[in-house]
Amino acid sequence: MIQIIKCVDRIRAPQGPATLLYYIPSYTLLSVNMNWLKQQVAHVAGTQEPIYGPSAVQSVAKQAETTPYTELQPQDLRWTAMESTCVETQTFYLMADTGHIGMAQVIYSNVAGIRTTCQFNTKVFYPDHKTPSLWSSDALDAYGFDERKLSFYADGCAITLSEDATSYSVKSAVNEESIVNITVSRTTPGFQVGTNGKSFFGTDPQHPWGSMRHAFWPRCHVEGSIITKQGGIDFKGRGVFIHALQGMKPHHAAAKWNFVNFQSPTFSAIMMEYTTPPSYGSTVVNVGGIAKDGEIICAGAANSAQHTEIKGDPENEWPEPGAARFLWSGKTDAGKTVNAELGGDLGQRLDRIDVMEKVPGFVKTLYAPQQKWELKIRLDGEEKAEEGILFSEATFIS
Repeated sequence: MIQIIKCVDRIRAPQGPATLLYYIPSYTLLSVNMNWLKQQVAHVAGTQEPIYGPSAVQSVAKQAETTPYTELQPQDLRWTAMESTCVETQTFYLMADTGHIGMAQVIYSNVAGIRTTCQFNTKVFYPDHKTPSLWSSDALDAYGFDERKLSFYADGCAITLSEDATSYSVKSAVNEESIVNITVSRTTPGFQVGTNGKSFFGTDPQHPWGSMRHAFWPRCHVEGSIITKQGGIDFKGRGVFIHALQGMKPHHAAAKWNFVNFQSPTFSAIMMEYTTPPSYGSTVVNVGGIAKDGEIICAGAANSAQHTEIKGDPENEWPEPGAARFLWSGKTDAGKTVNAELGGDLGQRLDRIDVMEKVPGFVKTLYAPQQKWELKIRLDGEEKAEEGILFSEATFIS
């Protein structure tokens, strides 16, 4: 602890297009935790945080040691809609029988409790790997939630959870280049790792200053279409739904991400892994699971994503992976050991996105091809292998 005597009235972020002021009351004697103060400066200014070390992350993996996962209940699908800095998303990943890969996503973003915005994003990849991918991103007006915060609404957009909490209706007419009308219905229970799916950030575990949470519907049936200017795309097929909340600045929580979505006739394999910045000890947190219709085979935090080959990008310094290996480990509800593996050449990437490309190196996402991989799963000593479609993302933030 340090003593500050009437020496800080306000902290000003670096001058720029959006200068923010963070006010600290001018008490005659103010007792401040130094780590908290440093974090608040970084929080407001958007600068790199100081080094807190890995002990400042209370990973959900600790919860998973005693409770690997819990099945989602309707209340677990509520929007948090924090009034402080956060990014909250509901994302629907779509794998059509036609070979198209799609994504529909709504984003709720709050900057320091000062400005809140919502955005609807649509992405479509074409099966010929030649047609340029479709990307639409539109600000939403007059956004809000139903009384229970289970459904989201805005002008021209609605994400509605069914009364029995087994399906979402996703509709958007905010962009004529991608008119969305799909229904995503889960065919197995949803899950969150541990008891609440959350990892916490902060030097005082009792009073964390940030959090990260993911909740999954790992295996879904999809009906409906996305209408583009070139015509309608039938998205009947399989899908995944993920509700995520980053209760802090995203680049303070994670420096890189790996996302895996594998769907086969029998199995679904889902993984979300992030590595914190050095300020939190470059700690790796991995959540995911294996499911089939009607059953979560296993889920938890004992998984890993490995880039077994780095081919790089000739146009920049992005560490683009050329091959990867993804591992899951857990137990069934009956206590039987489960191990699963995906591995192979990632091939030529589908796309790359440089978010804030005017700020070099800020957010970079690489989309791997939708290609056929084989999932090998060993359940209580018996091994099965099944071919399916893999969609993966690698994201680097600096």
